This record gives sequence, structure tokens and C-alpha cells, in this order.
Amino acid sequence: MRVRDKVTPGAGAVVGPRPVSKVAKSSAASSVAKTEDVSHAEPVDQATFLGLTESELSPTVRAALQTLLNEVANLRDELQRTRKRIAHLERLADEDAMLPIANRRAFVRELTRVISYSERYGSPGSVLYFDLNGMKLVNDKFGHAAGDAVLQHFATLLVNNVRDSDVVGRLGGDEFGVILAQADRPQAEEKAGQLLDVIKTTPLDWEGNEIALSCAVGIHQFSSEQSADDALSEADASMYREKKKHYEGKPPPRGDG
Repeated sequence: MRVRDKVTPGAGAVVGPRPVSKVAKSSAASSVAKTEDVSHAEPVDQATFLGLTESELSPTVRAALQTLLNEVANLRDELQRTRKRIAHLERLADEDAMLPIANRRAFVRELTRVISYSERYGSPGSVLYFDLNGMKLVNDKFGHAAGDAVLQHFATLLVNNVRDSDVVGRLGGDEFGVILAQADRPQAEEKAGQLLDVIKTTPLDWEGNEIALSCAVGIHQFSSEQSADDALSEADASMYREKKKHYEGKPPPRGDG
């Protein structure tokens, strides 16, 4: 689903490591914000209650009123717990099953929102599409636990080196996306270059073994007329062209992972 803003729009400086953030723009946050502060019912005032003096309140009436107040307090507590539970479920619905970043559904939703913003205000926006190279080799040599650690490490590098206004998501398998709000093509290219440098120079230390990361990235500046799916398709096609260069012009198999 946060990350401190350390860059200028679309192209800022790379920042140091910090914990992977959750879904950047999870709707769960708004639900938590709406949660009311809950206080337990105070005992019925000994002097007056709703304009009634102590002499007008018999012990039986006073006990009944206190019971009602306690029930109201319990209902408020239950409402707070329900709201927190809903917020938790909303976060889970938007978060990747393995990595604490947006899943594809949430990523597409956020991309749709950013494209609409760009259309309304005439601001640029771009999307990066990453595909890790050689994941099958990692899994075969070190095991699937190492492959999962590589994905975690890669997601951490992306999250730690983009702005808080950007969105990182897992699009499936070893493919990741980054939405760069208010970033045109040159700014997106600059940011992609920075990320590639960080990825190249920050290998994963897995049980004493250094696992270098390699990936291809596609860059697409979306237009206000595009749908999120079309923008992703364009970025994916751009990534695939770059990936072919990794295989010296030979079409790489999809899911080489």
C-alpha cells in the first residue's frame, strides 16, 4: 500500500534503504481515518441526568439508565472493531499475496485514477514495467525460497527509491510496475535508469551467496485517452523490446523468470 518523498516529480534522487511500504494508496487508510474515538459510558451523574435531579431518579431508574449507557458504549466498541476489521480486509484485498505492495487489481485501479487526474489537469504521467531476468535459474540453483527472497528484495528496492506519490505493484510472477505521477517520458527514463543502477549494484545476500539481479524495463508515457489496460500493454511491449536485447535479439520465452 509510507515512503518519504525524496525526489522531484518523476526523476528524484535515489534514497537509502527503508522498510517496504504497504499498498501505497490503499482504501483501508480512509476507513481507519473515519473511525470514531470511543469512550466507555460514564456512571450516571449523581446530581442530575437529562435535567432530572437525584431526587427524581429512583435507584431502579438509575440502574436502568446505567445499563443503557453501558450498552451504548459496548455498541460503539463493536463498531470500532468492525471498522478496523473492514480496513484490514480492504488492505488485504489491495495487497499482493506475498509482497507488501499493490497487487495487479489495485495497481490498475490506481493507474486509472492517475490517468484521469492527468486528463483533468493536463499533467503528464508515466508507467514503468519491470521483468526480472533469470528467475528460473535462481529457483533451480538455490531453491524457491531464494526465488521468493529475490522478489522481496526487488520489491524493496523499488519501493525505497520512488516517491510517496508513486505506486509500486506486482503485476504477476516476476513482473512489477511503477506509476510515476506527473512525470513525462524524459523524467520516466531518468527514473528508470536510476532504478536499474540500484538494482544492478544491490545484489541479494542469500545464505552467504550473492545473487545479482537483472531486469528489463519498459517505459510508457500514457495519454488521457488511454485506458489503464492499454497503457500497461504499451509499457509491457516496451519492456519486451528491451528484454530481447538481453537475449541478443532472440525473442525471449515468456515467463523465463
